[in-house]
Amino acid sequence: MRVVVIRHHEEDSAGFIGQAFQARGAELVGSLVPKEDLPALDGVDHVIVLGAVWAVYDDSPDRSWIADELAWLRRADEAGVPVLGICFGGQALAAAFGGRVEAAIRKEIGWSVVESLDEDLIPQGPWLEFHGDRFFPPAHARVLAHNEVGVQAFTLGRHLGVQFHPEPDGALLAKWLDAGGRSRAEQEGTDPDRFLAETYAQESAARLRAAALVAAALRIASQARSG
Repeated sequence: MRVVVIRHHEEDSAGFIGQAFQARGAELVGSLVPKEDLPALDGVDHVIVLGAVWAVYDDSPDRSWIADELAWLRRADEAGVPVLGICFGGQALAAAFGGRVEAAIRKEIGWSVVESLDEDLIPQGPWLEFHGDRFFPPAHARVLAHNEVGVQAFTLGRHLGVQFHPEPDGALLAKWLDAGGRSRAEQEGTDPDRFLAETYAQESAARLRAAALVAAALRIASQARSG
């Protein structure tokens, strides 16, 4: 199984999600967008699109790569390649297929339990949250989880989009905090050191939840193929 990972920041990685795919025999191939071109989809079995500090709806001239990425997601769908979209990646999935993305009523930074509508696919968590936007999936999507801020997970055909972050361990969150996330957390009233300590404490359980999410993504893709 060949899995393409789309990153948007040098310090980012697929973390627990990538490990869960690798445990199933996957080969991970990464692209750093927009510094690198989006890859060809030939021979790709699954795509993971990770987070970004940019907004999906940013249409300024130097953000033309976002529209290119949305078009690439539509090409992945046409090619039958399933996508797991995480945070920005989930927002991109929603926007690419007729949904919308907007600023959330408040930023979510920290660990949060979500209300799952299908716990076989989306455990309630807790999940790590680090975002300021929210998505509204297209009408033909199936919502799988939500909270008071908005939709937290949805399926769209063979694809799965989530608003939370299932991938970080403590070391990855530390990189995010060092890359500007610390001040963002503090501005929202989140103690970054406590946030980091909780992330380290959650690692064992978070790894299991990420593995369950990958199993769900593969099951969704398989059901779409057989349907």
